[in-house]
Amino acid sequence: MERGRPSVEDTIRAAIARGEFDDLPGKGKPLRLSDVNDPDWWVKAYLKRENIDTSVLVHPTIALRREADTFPGSLAELTTPDQVRAVLADYNRRVVEEWRRPAIGPTVPVAARQVDVESMVGRWQALRDERATAEKARRASPDGAGPGEAEGGGPGPARAGRRPWWRRLLGLR
Repeated sequence: MERGRPSVEDTIRAAIARGEFDDLPGKGKPLRLSDVNDPDWWVKAYLKRENIDTSVLVHPTIALRREADTFPGSLAELTTPDQVRAVLADYNRRVVEEWRRPAIGPTVPVAARQVDVESMVGRWQALRDERATAEKARRASPDGAGPGEAEGGGPGPARAGRRPWWRRLLGLR
């Protein structure tokens, strides 16, 4: 090493003496080294740190299957059978588009299936009738609580976030 140049250790000691390492974020906290052998540790840490929704990272076929699993519950807020048919027709259209999309890279061995619109409309109507009956029973009870709600059961946590895609598509609140 040349005589006139400071070594790395000398530079670090001088920076410590000037106080350049005093107020760093994470000072005094242990390093998180639990996933050292995971090659994707930095991606996972980034997703967690930035609060990125990982549900949008799945293959489109898987996303369509997950969406179909929510029917008819996700359609419960729609008010007419025509709105339900429009949402289901849009879903079926996207399934057909996914079938026709050329496979690039590794293929997913599962396929999204179209839904039977009329049977789903029937299930939607039955769900709405069931909810209306439960609402009438809740209103008729003296304390205004439905079955299970008086004990603190409640109807469940409210969904946070933005409106579902079909509400935005149809211009519903």
